[in-house]
Amino acid sequence: MPRLKIIRSRHPACIPALMPGREEYRLYTEGDDLFEDMMASMAKASHSIKMESYIFAPDEIGWQFAEMLAARARDGIEVFVHLDAAGSLYWSAPRLGRYLLRRGVRLRWFHHWNWRTPLKYYNRRNHRKLLIIDGEQVYLGGFNIHRECSRRIYGEQRWRDTHVRLSADLATEAEALFDGFWRGRRQWVAHSSNNISVLMPNHNRTCRQNIRCLYMDIFRRARKTLCVTTPYFVPDHRTQQAMKDAAARGADVRLLVPRKSDVRLTRWAAQAAYAPLLEAGVRIYEYLPRVLHAKTAVADGEWCTIGTANLDYRSFFLNFEINLVSRETGLCRDLHELFHRDLEDSVEVLPAQWAQRNWSQRILESIGWMARHWL
Repeated sequence: MPRLKIIRSRHPACIPALMPGREEYRLYTEGDDLFEDMMASMAKASHSIKMESYIFAPDEIGWQFAEMLAARARDGIEVFVHLDAAGSLYWSAPRLGRYLLRRGVRLRWFHHWNWRTPLKYYNRRNHRKLLIIDGEQVYLGGFNIHRECSRRIYGEQRWRDTHVRLSADLATEAEALFDGFWRGRRQWVAHSSNNISVLMPNHNRTCRQNIRCLYMDIFRRARKTLCVTTPYFVPDHRTQQAMKDAAARGADVRLLVPRKSDVRLTRWAAQAAYAPLLEAGVRIYEYLPRVLHAKTAVADGEWCTIGTANLDYRSFFLNFEINLVSRETGLCRDLHELFHRDLEDSVEVLPAQWAQRNWSQRILESIGWMARHWL
């Protein structure tokens, strides 16, 4: 596999001029609550349902969604479903795909494997998670459609994730982004009249690293506190430097990552970045109870982002992602409080203890870091 080429944008994207304010939203941390509301919203749709997901598994949760989507298509509702071929196991879910297509759902697989050009497109994934109802409601965040997110099915070890539901003009913006991506316009930019929040894909007409620029801007704005949650932490050097600079300015910079990971190599790569961050004053915590899959950041309790992008090379430079960036007063507060509740179930990585880790751990970190461009 060729080495990843990082393109330096001459026109880095910046956070739009947003003002603090209030708007309608609902935050989700339990998959069962989210899935129940998504199903209820789909049941009430009057003309269209549009869904994107990285994982849409052929399990109890996936089939529950498939049956609802098929039922609404039979009712005459326009139903569009855009799934990532790798994440949604294109090769092992033909029955689910045929079920949707035969019932009127317009289903599209993103970048399925082609033996003629096995690496040209396959390594670039659609990691976005969207559900848009009638252009009036939008759900987005980290939750995929699979049983691992359900406490009812998976039990106490269900994944810890975060999602949000928004309405009004942000749903219209999300629909424009979905429609553009469906038509193959990978650099489509929606225009919102909302001056509190905006949706940001990681590709637009001037920047191919929009999400990376978003995180860099949030880190640079932090003066008092910076709270970052990510399941896959494989930061490039500029992102690491932005976090260290925030700590050098006197901000209380805290990073929350999982102790339990579904990708062990990624955990090793993340730990390779611990030492320089700890030396700079960044406080690192590992979440203990279960797999952590949430992707959020809050700066000074005034700026926040929630979405699909991890702090890793794949999200920054390869995958198609979408994040909400917001100055919604309540959402910033809720995400800040949620971060600190998660810290209660976490253990801090202390610099003195980390410096004493054994040689075998350091070797694993080196292996993970060497593979960082493909994680």
